[in-house]
Amino acid sequence: MKSWSKEIKIQAPIEQVWNLLNGDLENMQKIMPQVVSHEPIKLTAERVGSVHLQKYREGNRVQEYEVNTVEYKDDPNFKKLKVAFNLANMFDISASYELKALDGNTTFLKYETTNKPLKWFLKPLVMLSSDKVVVQFVERVKKVAELENNKPTGQK
Repeated sequence: MKSWSKEIKIQAPIEQVWNLLNGDLENMQKIMPQVVSHEPIKLTAERVGSVHLQKYREGNRVQEYEVNTVEYKDDPNFKKLKVAFNLANMFDISASYELKALDGNTTFLKYETTNKPLKWFLKPLVMLSSDKVVVQFVERVKKVAELENNKPTGQK
């Protein structure tokens, strides 16, 4: 298994960043444009244990998998979402998003992801992979959240 972690400060309120990560397909697609569907299968009141059927486009292929919510915290100044899924019986993947309000207009984001290859021939591929995708992801979250924060009120 391999893990990557990246932290970044975002000049936007915590709720604005949280809205990009918290399950609404339209907002999710702003930071993950390859996600084409995110439908609830099972929802729990406390969110932990909820399951969504997600579809992800990679080129001409669409992968379908169940995303399980394994951690969820939604406090005014601290938010955390951790999900896990199995991709094509090839990888067990987890992604964790942790947000802390530094002040009314600054949010700290810590993103961690793990990738566990389930086939022996995939292990070298995972072990040799860089953090490029993780870095690009947190920079995309920052860019989108800051752009939305700077829009005039009432504009989507």
